[in-house]
Amino acid sequence: MQFNAAVVRAKGGPFKIECVQVEPPRDDEVLVKIAGVGVCHTDIVVRDQYFPTPLPAILGHEGAGVVVQVGAKVKKVAAGDHVVLSFASCGTCTNCISGQYGYCVNLYGCNFSGGRSDGTSPCCDAHGQRLSSVFFSQSSFGEYALATERNVVKIEKDVPLEIMGPLGCGIQTGAGAVINALKPGAGSSIAVFGVGSVGLAAVMAAKAVGCTTIIAVDLNDTRLALAKELGASHVVNGGREDAVAAIQALTAGEGVQYSLECTGLPKVARQAVDSLRLTGICGIIGVAPLGTEVALDMNGLLFGRTVRGIIEGDSVPDIFIPQLIALWRQGRFPFDRLIRKFPLSAIDEAVHLSETGEVLKAVLVPEHVA
Repeated sequence: MQFNAAVVRAKGGPFKIECVQVEPPRDDEVLVKIAGVGVCHTDIVVRDQYFPTPLPAILGHEGAGVVVQVGAKVKKVAAGDHVVLSFASCGTCTNCISGQYGYCVNLYGCNFSGGRSDGTSPCCDAHGQRLSSVFFSQSSFGEYALATERNVVKIEKDVPLEIMGPLGCGIQTGAGAVINALKPGAGSSIAVFGVGSVGLAAVMAAKAVGCTTIIAVDLNDTRLALAKELGASHVVNGGREDAVAAIQALTAGEGVQYSLECTGLPKVARQAVDSLRLTGICGIIGVAPLGTEVALDMNGLLFGRTVRGIIEGDSVPDIFIPQLIALWRQGRFPFDRLIRKFPLSAIDEAVHLSETGEVLKAVLVPEHVA
């Protein structure tokens, strides 16, 4: 089958729309016609080769669309179903069996290798050259994507399908970090460092679960203003004031019970830990280049403070994505306010505006949808 997709061929290079070819689905695979796909920070860091997914590649991992064809052994979805595409996991390791899909021991190979588990890629370009594909088991920067039964999530057909894709990664990551991983109780305090789309999802989730002190920290006043609208009780511009001191002042000198680091910057991670009260918990969800290190005060950690990494919001996508949609229907999780749509052909503009912070969550809509 032939279709148009965005291909990146060189480190830091542009995404170019090309005619590509994909094989028919194998027994456990699902062919999806893409209605919309979010642009995520992880797509950009792979383009720039901070993670060494082979190039040339079709990236994209926040897809949503309509099932076109399923493999012979697929039972979870059928042609015509609406689905969100999420991350991949092996399903057989100890962590997967216990429902900890984000900590699959084969997570890197399943999502970043550029091929299936047997090393093959189902995609090639118009000249027959192999392309890295099945990125996050989808490679959804195109008109179609080949996913697997494990990473498709069936959703109801009465929601705007083209904006649902970001629930599969970025929005799920921020919201799940709060709801599934940190699990703050009603009346809790939390500071969110970095309020891009992931951080704002965390702010909305914190409000939804009843946190009463929600402190958003960023350098961008526009983002901070939106954070206030979406549930933050306080905002701190870390470029103009000491974020840790400001949080201490807002919490009667104690610090917050929970913090989230969403930037991937070591300096900010240190602030997120230092802003905790005794026995507080800091979640690290910002993506940094491989090998990035952070320095912490060991004496500060001795007083019951915890630092933990969180992948994909500790989510079981088949359960959590429908929960987020239910909250959205109730007006309690308005993630659609973060989204700006672009045609797939404008992918480089969408990526650039995402990098500069002018757009919180770009969603690419293939021309066949428009």
